[in-house]
Amino acid sequence: MEKEQEQNENFSDADKENNEIKNVNEIKSDAENKDEKKEETPEDKIKELEDKLARTFAEMENQRRRFEKEKDDAFEYGGTSFAKEALKLIDNLERSKQILENDEKLKNTDALKKTLEHFDIIYKDLISIFSKNNIRPIQCLDKKLDPNLHQAMIEIEDDQKEPGTIVQEIQKGFTIKDRLLRPSLVGVSKNTPIKEEESSENTENTQDK
Repeated sequence: MEKEQEQNENFSDADKENNEIKNVNEIKSDAENKDEKKEETPEDKIKELEDKLARTFAEMENQRRRFEKEKDDAFEYGGTSFAKEALKLIDNLERSKQILENDEKLKNTDALKKTLEHFDIIYKDLISIFSKNNIRPIQCLDKKLDPNLHQAMIEIEDDQKEPGTIVQEIQKGFTIKDRLLRPSLVGVSKNTPIKEEESSENTENTQDK
């Protein structure tokens, strides 16, 4: 019994020592942390504040630039929707002109000639008004197809033109300033395909020779 008591007393003494060592280490770590916090000088704090201030100013400048760009875009292109709707006037004018030109009863009459002259005057006035507002028609005939400006609707056989050349304007396209308002709807040329009969005849002729 005496030995067991001695062992228990030894264990308890060892635990006390370990606890005392832990307390000392904790006190040291707290002291070190306090020392680290104390090591931050006023100059460091000023530098940190300067960095935060610089980042804040940079963010404010970026927001200002975005706002300026949005404002300029709204001023420059704010009438885009109205311009697209106004183009329907030109479309309807051209359709009406084609209908009158194809009317057999009106062909070669003075009434048709005068009406078409008035249509041309109205059309030129509309184009002039659009041009003054930086809305301009796209010139496309006899030019190579440009996907940024043109939209091919049909292919037309034409051996006189290089394939991909615009040979028909179905609907006129327009730009507003440096942006596309709507693409030109066009027909492009393609080579006439060689018939199989002609090719077979040619092969037979060459074989006979």
